[in-house]
Amino acid sequence: MTHTRYAFVKAAWHADIVDQALKGFCELIPADLVDVFDVPGAFEMPLLARDLAASGRYGAVACAAFVVDGGIYRHDFVAQAVVDGLMRAGLDTGIPVLSVSLTPHHYQDTDHHNAIYRAHFVDKGREAASAALSIAKARAAIAA
Repeated sequence: MTHTRYAFVKAAWHADIVDQALKGFCELIPADLVDVFDVPGAFEMPLLARDLAASGRYGAVACAAFVVDGGIYRHDFVAQAVVDGLMRAGLDTGIPVLSVSLTPHHYQDTDHHNAIYRAHFVDKGREAASAALSIAKARAAIAA
């Protein structure tokens, strides 16, 4: 029996927070079925996600990033481009590409906010894994 493999792409910016999404993802999907890929930032995720999905090796590709407002409007542009690119990667390849790319309205680099977002990313990683498994089940039912 073969097991479906999953790809998990994570951005290096705010790695202490973003890496928690992988932790949550692996609570539902065993780590030995997950290939992990690091990218510099959120903007680099869609291209790699497309390539991973097109490889045919993965049942789904999950991508995690934390795009924060650094006092300029660039974060809005980046967040929108990333989500659009991830959606296009999934539609173009027929492989689910899931986003754990979050852009908080009010983030401050404080211990309190960082703790909140670390916990939130665990939850979001778990939700992405649940979505990957649910989509796989639905697609298997369609194929049967």
